Amino acid sequence: MAPHPSLLVRLRQWHGSLAPVVLAPLLLTVGSGVAYRVLRDWAGWDRDRAHLLMVLHEGEWLRHWFGPHGETVYVVLNGLGLASMLLSGAAMAFQRLQRQWQKLRQGVAQG
Repeated sequence: MAPHPSLLVRLRQWHGSLAPVVLAPLLLTVGSGVAYRVLRDWAGWDRDRAHLLMVLHEGEWLRHWFGPHGETVYVVLNGLGLASMLLSGAAMAFQRLQRQWQKLRQGVAQG
């Protein structure tokens, strides 16, 4: 049984609205994390030299605005944003697969 069309429309709208908000923090986290590891392993940077990348990666820079819980807020919101994008994206992909399977079954039944 397929979900109600208006629910799917709202899911797509929600996913599309949230994606730009989630994109920048996720790109910052991924970019700084990858850069940290690559520069440490392949460029020979020590921990002190690469520390700024960890400050960006972990959200430590948010302490200025949110106090000692800035990092936690960043990590939790980043995780929730990623999880919501993955779940809503998976739901939309599943819906598309359901429609394709339905068309395939109809074609086999007619042929």
